[in-house]
Amino acid sequence: MTALRIWPQEDGQPVTCQEKLRMLEENWQEVQQVLADAFEDAVLMGVSERVMRERLAELVTSLSSPKVVGA
Repeated sequence: MTALRIWPQEDGQPVTCQEKLRMLEENWQEVQQVLADAFEDAVLMGVSERVMRERLAELVTSLSSPKVVGA
């Protein structure tokens, strides 16, 4: 059984809405599987594990916030 993940909000309080928690968990599992598949494919095709990990980390770091500044 997977431990319950805590999803903190900007103020540090956890998200408590069950529908939001369900969606967050579904998204997390989906992203985890896609990243694992992409990593495995790349390594099996000869890409350096270190380089692939770095590129995946860069991808996450480069994500833009959906929040509109100044709105």
